[in-house]
Amino acid sequence: MSEPASAAPTVIVLTEEALKPVDVERIVSLHQQEEATYRVLVPADTDRHVLSSFLDHLSLFEMREALDSLRPVDRQEAHADAEQALATTLAEFASHDVAATGEITADDPMPTLLEEVGRLGAREVVVVTEPHAVEDTFHTDWASKAREKLGLPVLHMYAGDWRLG
Repeated sequence: MSEPASAAPTVIVLTEEALKPVDVERIVSLHQQEEATYRVLVPADTDRHVLSSFLDHLSLFEMREALDSLRPVDRQEAHADAEQALATTLAEFASHDVAATGEITADDPMPTLLEEVGRLGAREVVVVTEPHAVEDTFHTDWASKAREKLGLPVLHMYAGDWRLG
């Protein structure tokens, strides 16, 4: 499904946390000539892989977070965190005078991402995450999966950082 030439391009942003002002500035600056619209997807992290989470935190020397990742996930708290992340992110886009809508997805955001790309005729995906040593190394992260399935440009950015994933 292609978008009409006169329509503003749609960019889908998949993030695991609330975007910081620097994240939104960076994303918006990539499309400032085109007046893009944004669709934000935030998964409710209710079913994380415990070992992978633990190793990710250890690789970044985040000992407290590594230990915390061994506790069972509170599903209601995870959903509330996702709602807060979405609200904060949409407010940040609004503060940059940019049109953005969003939704919370299931733990695996890929089915929703595929659906939204087709529905909106999106031309690009931006994935914003914290570094994930295991997933990034073995290309099982969201950005790698999206590149494989979509055939669209997929930019992987690390939250609050200038580095690309």
